[in-house]
Amino acid sequence: MAATETALGDRLRLAGGDAMCPQRGALEHLTSRWGTLVLIALLDRPYRFSELRREIGRVSEKMLTQTLQTLERDGMVHRDAKPVIPPRVDYSLTDLGREAAEQVRALACWTDLRMAAIEKARQEYDAAKA
Repeated sequence: MAATETALGDRLRLAGGDAMCPQRGALEHLTSRWGTLVLIALLDRPYRFSELRREIGRVSEKMLTQTLQTLERDGMVHRDAKPVIPPRVDYSLTDLGREAAEQVRALACWTDLRMAAIEKARQEYDAAKA
């Protein structure tokens, strides 16, 4: 493991209580339930709010709004409000967001490929605990 990876691991581990290190907070935003799905969806193309909500499925309007605001604050998502009637707002990834989304998608793809092994490990664990 590289020294920088070790140092990051130490910072993430040692940040306790409410005094979270900034890396941990950003990582939580990127890997949250809805954050991951938003980032992966926006890799394909920009979306309007309602389109994005339909694409993701089963996310409340409130949760999607909060997730988009959090990702926008972190510099991952760009919100483009057009001054038309009715109002039109498009969401897209920034360069930073695209880079993060590609990493998150790689993890999601790995999980999909390795799900059988994960399920087997869960069954073995549960059987040993029973």
